Amino acid sequence: MITCSLIISTYNWPAALELCLQSIISQTLHPDEIIIGDDGSEAETAKVISDFKNSVSIPVSHVWQEDKGFRLAGIRNKCFAIAKGAYIIQIDGDLILNKKFIEDHIRFCRPGHFVSGSRVLLSPQTTLNLFKHKSIEITKHSVNNKNLFNGLHSGWLQHLLALNYKNKGIHKYYVKGCNMAFWKQDLERVNGYNEDFTGWGKEDSELAIRLINAGIKKRFLKFGGICYHLFHKEVTREMEEKNTVMMYEAQKNKMIRTENGMDTHK
Repeated sequence: MITCSLIISTYNWPAALELCLQSIISQTLHPDEIIIGDDGSEAETAKVISDFKNSVSIPVSHVWQEDKGFRLAGIRNKCFAIAKGAYIIQIDGDLILNKKFIEDHIRFCRPGHFVSGSRVLLSPQTTLNLFKHKSIEITKHSVNNKNLFNGLHSGWLQHLLALNYKNKGIHKYYVKGCNMAFWKQDLERVNGYNEDFTGWGKEDSELAIRLINAGIKKRFLKFGGICYHLFHKEVTREMEEKNTVMMYEAQKNKMIRTENGMDTHK
């Protein structure tokens, strides 16, 4: 059996995190540990995590860093550094997971590969309904959602598309950071995320570039690993241009290992 760490990133949205954690309890296969990476949230989030920790038998860790702006790369690296699982599944705390999410990821993993999945985008109306009823029953409360194709489940299609979907040309480095999975030893080889990335954007693609440069192939999990993204307004993208330049530098220079990465947190 593969040991699995589930890493959840969050920032000051405890209502969303509550639904996310509720969907983890409902999984057909539970992770061996849960690590919640908190990019500087206030006390209400800590209470949600504490209450959850006291209600489950799965080991739960709360890793917090001071709020100094959007530092997702840093908080994820801190979680990677302490993860005990050989395999790491990474999500955001504003997702509701299909009950087979963890099971799909574990069945889909292969040595020498990392994984990116998809998401269904929930509408403002659906999101409001779920919060109102404190429910993770997507079908019961759905109104005008997007990307519904991403909510279909098929085991044989998962494997048919694994190395063919969004894996060539302009899509070679395409990933969704809210739904990814890696072997810890592969993350250690490239030193995790590059913490020079601050603000929203491109840190996930830059990590994918370095993993691929290291000979680690991408498998895309389509028709499995299904998750539902709660609606929220987009965060500021003022750092996207700078981050895009760093991403292309990693590609151009065939970078593998970042100097400013997870080993600073060991």
